[in-house]
Amino acid sequence: MGIHGLAKLIADQAPSAIREQDFKNYFGRKIAIDASMCIYQFLIAVRQDGNVLQSEDGETTSHLMGMFYRTIRMLEHGIKPVYVFDGKPPQLKSGEKVEKRVERRAEAEKMLAQAQELGEQENIDKFSKRLVKVTRQHNDECKKLLTLMGVPYIEAPCEAEASCAALVKAGKVFATATEDMDGLTFGTNVLLRHLTASEAKKLPVQEFHFSRILQDINLTNEQFIDLCILLGCDYCGTIKGIGPKRAIDLIRQHGSIEEILENIDPNKHPAPDNWLYKEARELFLKPEVVDCSAVELKWNEPDEGGLLRFMCEEKQFSEDRIRNGCKKIVKSRQGSTQGRLDAFFSVSGSLSSKRKEPEVKGSAKKKLKTGAAAGKFKKAK
Repeated sequence: MGIHGLAKLIADQAPSAIREQDFKNYFGRKIAIDASMCIYQFLIAVRQDGNVLQSEDGETTSHLMGMFYRTIRMLEHGIKPVYVFDGKPPQLKSGEKVEKRVERRAEAEKMLAQAQELGEQENIDKFSKRLVKVTRQHNDECKKLLTLMGVPYIEAPCEAEASCAALVKAGKVFATATEDMDGLTFGTNVLLRHLTASEAKKLPVQEFHFSRILQDINLTNEQFIDLCILLGCDYCGTIKGIGPKRAIDLIRQHGSIEEILENIDPNKHPAPDNWLYKEARELFLKPEVVDCSAVELKWNEPDEGGLLRFMCEEKQFSEDRIRNGCKKIVKSRQGSTQGRLDAFFSVSGSLSSKRKEPEVKGSAKKKLKTGAAAGKFKKAK
């Protein structure tokens, strides 16, 4: 779910912290990708006649098709993806939020049954998508596919976005790619949205810069985390009746949730009973993450034979398509040796500084002096 309304709030309050980039601009970049978010996207988007793709045995294959082709697209553009998979959920997440998800799922099942009974195809599609869930099997199959493609993945000890942010802060990768905005709450320096979107949608990549966000909205990291908790996160409830604009005004005025609670009317704006905002804040400040010092990222040659056995023999994908995909991966590796220009050059000084003339030595210097003297003589005459 991420943080409610954070993207719009940043667009309103700190627009200069967001840049729209072409996909191709990430050539040579290593990017940590929230794997579960991607798989969920693929299960929603990669469909035929409104239904998920399936093998002849009735097994879902939408996630594999999405992972295969969109990863190849990144590789062809010189991007080096590393997928990060969720570990165990935090205890805070396994309480109230899970109960609400169960309620929403039950409601979606009820509405889907009604739509099917009435033959309302639009609502059937709508509520079917709400029931999509990423399973352990989906994750395991994607891990196997990535290994065969030669693309690295990491199993996070807890939340994937937190480990993605840790990899960025450690300098292992350039950015976190996810649709959930809580990557920023975990402190990723750069967050990318729409990187794994379908090419057909023609969405520009949105690039959020965390330091610029803090600078433009004039908050500290801790205050930003409190703002995100007020907006609504995965780990606790929110104060009733406080929307995004009021939330940021209150944080700017009072500096922390504790001070806000001291200064608002509890009758108009009641906080949840046994509100676990302190625990949520601690989780964002000190999340359980992968040991970045032990992480070595390597992109290898694809295992064509293994891919054919897995994708064609087991999952009934077209052999020609998988072979063509392998060729594209191999070709992308041959072209990936060229680095980014900004890895080789650094800018120093000012653009307005005067150009320094090259030093002239020896006989050339003597000639210049003689010529200058002659010029002065002629001018005097």
